[in-house]
Amino acid sequence: MAELRHFLDLSDAGGDAIAAMLADAIDRKAARATWPKGQTDADQPLAGHVLGMVFEKNSTRTRVSFDIAMRQLGGSTLTLDSSSSQLGRGETIADTARVLSRMVDVIMLRTDDHAKIEEMARHATVPVINGLTDRSHPCQIVADLLTVVERGKTLPGLEVAWFGDGNNVLHSILEAAALMKFNVRVATPAGYEPEMEFVELARAAGSSVTLTQDAAEAADGADVVVTDTWVSMGQEHTHNKLAAMAPYQVNDALMARAKEGSVFLHCLPAHVGEEVTESVFESDQSVVFEEAENRIHAQKSVLLWCFGKL
Repeated sequence: MAELRHFLDLSDAGGDAIAAMLADAIDRKAARATWPKGQTDADQPLAGHVLGMVFEKNSTRTRVSFDIAMRQLGGSTLTLDSSSSQLGRGETIADTARVLSRMVDVIMLRTDDHAKIEEMARHATVPVINGLTDRSHPCQIVADLLTVVERGKTLPGLEVAWFGDGNNVLHSILEAAALMKFNVRVATPAGYEPEMEFVELARAAGSSVTLTQDAAEAADGADVVVTDTWVSMGQEHTHNKLAAMAPYQVNDALMARAKEGSVFLHCLPAHVGEEVTESVFESDQSVVFEEAENRIHAQKSVLLWCFGKL
């Protein structure tokens, strides 16, 4: 029996596989550019397959994009959340994994503690995909890389600047930097840095990672400017944190320091007026809605990789 292909973090696939996912996503997106969203791809590579989606955290883009992705590949989906399933009444992740493995062909879990998705993968007999945990958000970063490549940028040597909280999205960006050989400048207030494990991973792979409390330093000459909400789901909306983050707002002055032709990314939802100004969010440099759409095309390729079709 072939070894299961789980996608809990980008390193589960590796750089060559990520590159293959991006190439596949570009081809599939182009092939169906004028089609209705619900029309299946011509080859229907996952016909007859079912994706089980388990949500312990709220979702818009992850929920809709995985559903549409699976439909376009010819498969179908079902959705569970903790409030309407036995997970909400204390059934274990392990038992849920074993039950779902007998009923669906692939599982996507969106949760808080990364240990939960690791437990799901240990007990599942079908592929498990990380739809988000507090530690990482790999599917988002495949979509981000796709968006950057579509804008004509080459990943090796790319200069990516991050502003704000050193969170799960940044962790996956650093992991991507290690795999795809680009550099990251991280501007965060003291005490909000990313986990050093991810910084060291990128540096060990030859990527330059700059940690600074100077937003201007991080922005200078950047090809890609990225931020995220300052207060993530489940965190208390503390005034202290907002005050600490204020100097890292992405605004026109910050974008002016980036390279000509640079783009602005945000995984959404955005709190316009906090981490980013309206003028940047609505500017020609902002590709946030292309980025959101690309969740569909990126996740189609993630699904295909999990089934050994890439």
